[in-house]
Amino acid sequence: MQILLILNDPPYGSERTYNGLRIALALAKSDPAVSVTVFLMADAVVAAKSGQKTPDGYYNVERMLKGVLAGKGQVLLCGTCMDARGLTDAEILSGARRSTMAELATLTASAEKVLVF
Repeated sequence: MQILLILNDPPYGSERTYNGLRIALALAKSDPAVSVTVFLMADAVVAAKSGQKTPDGYYNVERMLKGVLAGKGQVLLCGTCMDARGLTDAEILSGARRSTMAELATLTASAEKVLVF
């Protein structure tokens, strides 16, 4: 089953991105046949910035995204949203990649479930 999660909110200050990643990780662990793609848009693209340092005991979305990638999932970022926020390809975590609206449209059409946070 192909599942697409589209995240829009910033990584911190709201728990929407955190909760979207929680369900992405749970889905990836639930069944090896489940394919999870996380598409980061708007302020959510900053979630993929490498080198995040959060206080002890506080969630870290970079580590959560690495968990999605380790579970054979995909992490894609809206390129236009990256450019608008001055985020370069060199600044994002290894394994994540720049994407496009055309690719998001294709993923949406082929996904069996689409969740938006």
